[in-house]
Amino acid sequence: MIFPIRDENPQILVPYVTYCLIALNFISWLTLQGIGVEPGLSRSVCAFGLIPADLSGASFSSNLQMCEIDGRPDWHTMITAMFMHGSWMHLIGNMWFLWIFGNNVEDAMGPLRFLIFYVSTGIAASLAQIAADAGSVIPMVGASGAIGGVMGAYIVLYPRVHVHMFVLIIFRSFAVPAFLMLGYWIVVQLMGVYSSSGNTGGGVAFWAHIGGFVAGAVLIFIFKNEQLLAKHQYRGWNQTGHQQATWQKVATRNQRWQ
Repeated sequence: MIFPIRDENPQILVPYVTYCLIALNFISWLTLQGIGVEPGLSRSVCAFGLIPADLSGASFSSNLQMCEIDGRPDWHTMITAMFMHGSWMHLIGNMWFLWIFGNNVEDAMGPLRFLIFYVSTGIAASLAQIAADAGSVIPMVGASGAIGGVMGAYIVLYPRVHVHMFVLIIFRSFAVPAFLMLGYWIVVQLMGVYSSSGNTGGGVAFWAHIGGFVAGAVLIFIFKNEQLLAKHQYRGWNQTGHQQATWQKVATRNQRWQ
């Protein structure tokens, strides 16, 4: 298992929206989902999770139905599903990714734009999953689609920033450019789509992840603020920030030997 532990991308602004989103997810887990204890968990998933068949109006097999579908689409679940999770690990994993990558994406557009961007990519992720499996009656929950949007924006904004990865098998960490780490992540999602093809049961909403990622990579060109982004040394494919940091280390080392 490989997962990111930190990046080498200093934040410029205080990421208020990122902090608030993380807080809201935990508050939802504690208050609406009963910290994962039944029957609160199942009740919250059915009440606030997004059910593709409910919104698409497609026919479905009643044998697979977990939640009541009354024929009236619950459009609010396009938003509420982003703040629901299926387990502690699901919640912590999503919030960890948002913690690492969200602050620098918020840096590039400011708080209000980032909030609209986050919700927009989350909705795009939901639409992608609905389009891929319109007849599914499995509730879709989690911030993964919106966070996929954050990661899509990050790979466009800061492709060469080093991200430190931890490899659980060998219990060691190493740093790779963001485009490699996030490229690996999207490949895993594509492999998930292939491996789950034809599976009508529950599982990971891979198309939501992919849809969010693509939406983020595209929408960042609309939402980014060039003046804010200009404050980042490590933006784009230029090496200015990395070179300056390297030269500073070399100069410091030389001064010690003089």
